[in-house]
Amino acid sequence: MPKLTSRDYSTLLHFRTALRRFERWSEERAKQVGLTPAQHQLLLAITGHTHDQGPTIGEIADYLTVRHHSAVGLVDRAVDAGLVERIRDPQDSRVVRLIATALGEERIEALSELHLAELGRLTPLLDHLTASLPIPEVRAEG
Repeated sequence: MPKLTSRDYSTLLHFRTALRRFERWSEERAKQVGLTPAQHQLLLAITGHTHDQGPTIGEIADYLTVRHHSAVGLVDRAVDAGLVERIRDPQDSRVVRLIATALGEERIEALSELHLAELGRLTPLLDHLTASLPIPEVRAEG
């Protein structure tokens, strides 16, 4: 790999700063609608999951990059807050899936509209920052 330039470091700095600002902005928006940032992430993981019946706790832990027991605690608190429900998988009653309640759906929809608009605003900045980056060579495995 060629030696990194001051422009490379500057690009990384601006990119990470933009990510942190977006994350802070996102946390503030979640709090404004009465959610913790973790509840926002949980609701996004549930509503963004592609399985018709909702994700399992294990899938939630994977999405949120937390340990299983941490996901269980988060789900417990979200159930207590009326944001999430546990339901048995109709094909396998041993499997518990998660769905958002009407309240959870209302909150995640409002937040997601704001977030998509903010991402649209950030797109030119991200495009500018990544435009000069070299595209890594993809090597075939085998």
